Amino acid sequence: MDTTSGTLDEALERLHTTGPEFRGFLSNHGPMAVEALVRHGRAGSVHRWVDHYATKLEAVPSPQSPLTDANWQQAMGDPSRVTDWTRYMARQVAERPWREVLAEWWPRLLPGIAGAATHPVIRVGHAVRTLLEEGEEAPRIAELAHALGYWAARHTPLPVTVRPAGTASPADALASLPHVADQQVGVLKGLAQLPGTDGWQAAAEAVDAPQEPDAARTQLAALVRAATHRYLDYGHGDEVLLVHAATAPNAVLRTLPALPRELWAPSLGAAWAASAALTAVYTPDEPLPPLRTGTLDPEEVFTRATAHGDEHAIKFTDTALDVASWTPDGDDRALAAAVRALELIRRDV
Repeated sequence: MDTTSGTLDEALERLHTTGPEFRGFLSNHGPMAVEALVRHGRAGSVHRWVDHYATKLEAVPSPQSPLTDANWQQAMGDPSRVTDWTRYMARQVAERPWREVLAEWWPRLLPGIAGAATHPVIRVGHAVRTLLEEGEEAPRIAELAHALGYWAARHTPLPVTVRPAGTASPADALASLPHVADQQVGVLKGLAQLPGTDGWQAAAEAVDAPQEPDAARTQLAALVRAATHRYLDYGHGDEVLLVHAATAPNAVLRTLPALPRELWAPSLGAAWAASAALTAVYTPDEPLPPLRTGTLDPEEVFTRATAHGDEHAIKFTDTALDVASWTPDGDDRALAAAVRALELIRRDV
């Protein structure tokens, strides 16, 4: 094990002694942030970052009763059973290959992608990226179990079913979405307004959602790019929650290579619905003035995110760097969106 891999595994083991949430509803972003830091060459910053972040975290919640293959359905979406879920998923990945477990649980969990403001699926995406690209060390497989268990415990379907059947690009479809009437609310109260928001469902269903797997993957990447770009102009609607309109579909995109191809199109549909919902709940009417950044270098932008320290800033910059890497000449708008996030999100000191 090299030093970088060891740092990630040590950090994950430390974070697995803490609960997946704190202060009653805030998600523990530690595993996601440290994975991004290590991936972008900042392993030397990881333990110091965890030392600071861990002061916010809480103990693992007490278990209630064991889950089994026969009774797990009754605990789906019950956050009080999160430790039961984590232990159940840990047994699953101990007994079978992690890809097999993921393929079985992904379609069960996907309808609840909105749970905990999409944090569980984002955590899964970071875990899967590491397993696919960096190796299958035990702490990384354990992290997948924690992420899947958290998703099951916070499984929350959207209050409206979206069945895309149009021809619009993700960028055009996001731009056309009506906004909910009251945006000064939490996520659940915001999402609850969607069924009563005139024209929202029709606008959400106007997007093109191809069913062929490779086309679905291409469209999912287009969604990630569009949501990242929109943050540059509209991130002030909610500087933290609008981050997830981009990072959640990117987490799904990162997971696709580990999934059977027949799950790629449904994954696009769920990711689109979640991103469209967050966009409608938190996008303001007026854009911000243009941001003057000059020439941006991806490594320098991530260095700034590391210095900033906030977990959302780190994760969003990680996604922006993904977007910038998809075109040969980079993507200045995506990098500028990351810089905007560093300006809007309160610095973690």
